[in-house]
Amino acid sequence: MLEYPEFNEQNERILCEMNGKHPEMRMNIKVKRLLKGESFSLCDPANETAFLILRGALTAQWADRKERMQRRDPFEKTPYCLHVCRNTAVTIQAEEDSEFIIQQTDNDRDFPPVFYKPEDCLYQHFGKGQWEGTGYRICSTMFDYDNAPYSNMVMGEVFNQPGRWSSYPPHHHPQPEVYYYQFNPQQGFGACFNGDEVYKSVDGSFCTITDGNDHQQVTAPGYEMYYVWMIRHLEGDPWFKTTRFYSKEHEWLVNAD
Repeated sequence: MLEYPEFNEQNERILCEMNGKHPEMRMNIKVKRLLKGESFSLCDPANETAFLILRGALTAQWADRKERMQRRDPFEKTPYCLHVCRNTAVTIQAEEDSEFIIQQTDNDRDFPPVFYKPEDCLYQHFGKGQWEGTGYRICSTMFDYDNAPYSNMVMGEVFNQPGRWSSYPPHHHPQPEVYYYQFNPQQGFGACFNGDEVYKSVDGSFCTITDGNDHQQVTAPGYEMYYVWMIRHLEGDPWFKTTRFYSKEHEWLVNAD
């Protein structure tokens, strides 16, 4: 399913809620806007939380530490992300008009806060030498099971190059996943394939992906598509980089040059 939510009176764009809309995603995810000088505080007693800046300049403070996050827009490829466990008080202060995304899920493990800077994130180039370059995309990972096995979540970013495909070949996995889209220029558009349904993806839209649904993406020529990808591990079945099940009719594409 793909939706196009507006910002509410609290300057929040709600994507999914564990006890509200799309509970099957098993995550709380929202985009938060702060005007210059405004602040946002959170201390969740049950959920781990990740804060990823999308644009603007923010100062994040927790315990006795303070870090700055700045990004003109997501296409700068400079992710800053703060990841904390339950019962961790965090205050976000806006130095200029800003947006950031908040991802949460339940987790009874305690772990020290981690602040990811661009140099800490894994950047990978996929599809560059395959399918005549039509599947070339850049994928960054803030945290997953490899570097954060204590977490019940995964967070990363995809930079879908103009006129090309990503999340390809068609594949699926049992773990629920959410995509949040941005486009450059903003009026750009693409197509989101989710199982047998196809939707028009635009700036500010999001897609919820459930077990068994192949989910490939494409963007129109002239427009770069960015999306945050967020996965919820399942108990006893965490998502790994190799957790991809390809449709039999398209499996030949995996090793095609």
